[in-house]
Parts: sequence; structure tokens; C-alpha cells
Amino acid sequence: MSEEQEGGMSSVKKTVLGVLGTAVTGVGIWATTHINSLLGIEDEEETKTEQVAPAPAPVIVNLENNNTQQQNNSGGGTTIIKETVREVPAQAATPAPAAAPVEEKKETPAERMARLKKQREEQNAGK
Repeated sequence: MSEEQEGGMSSVKKTVLGVLGTAVTGVGIWATTHINSLLGIEDEEETKTEQVAPAPAPVIVNLENNNTQQQNNSGGGTTIIKETVREVPAQAATPAPAAAPVEEKKETPAERMARLKKQREEQNAGK
């Protein structure tokens, strides 16, 4: 019988430990969410995020269903299809777009130094 009592007490112990563990976890979570106010630290302003312009309104296309051809063909008559071949001359090739403007080569630092030295010498020679 002593074994049965120990089993009953161990389940009570487990229940109490479970409740205490849950309570400690809850208090810890609450403390971490309110840590700044508990320590007296003021919150900084929220970081501003970029606002994206709303998407343009969708384009609505109204299509009318013209059933006249379907109604005419549903009369049970025979349909005759005549094919004709029409030769179309090839279009002239479109002219090539104008050549892109040529960009000048950028001056290297060594070239710049040489140019500036030359200018300085010319200025000093002119004095």
C-alpha cells in the first residue's frame, strides 16, 4: 500500500512542478516584452518604412459576344469554305537605327597629372 501512496503523491508533485514551470515561463515572457518599461528606458520612434504607391487600377475590357454567326450556322445548312491564296510582296527592310554616340575615353589619373603639369608649366612660362 505504501507504493500506491507514493504513486499518488508523485503525480501531485508532477502537477505542481508543471504549474510552477508554466507560471515561470509566463512571467519570463511578460518581462521580456516589457523590459524597456521595467528598466525605465523610453522607446525610440518607430523606424519609418517606405510607402509604396498603390497599384494602378486594373484595366477592364468589356467584350460583347456576337452570336449572329453561330445562329446562322445552326440552321442545319451546309457550310462551304473557299480558300484563296494571295501573294504579298515582302516589305522593305527597315533602316538600321542611327549609330550610338561615341563616348569619349575617360582620362586616367596619370594622363590628368601630365595635363595639369603641362598647364602649370605654360602658366609659369607666361609670367
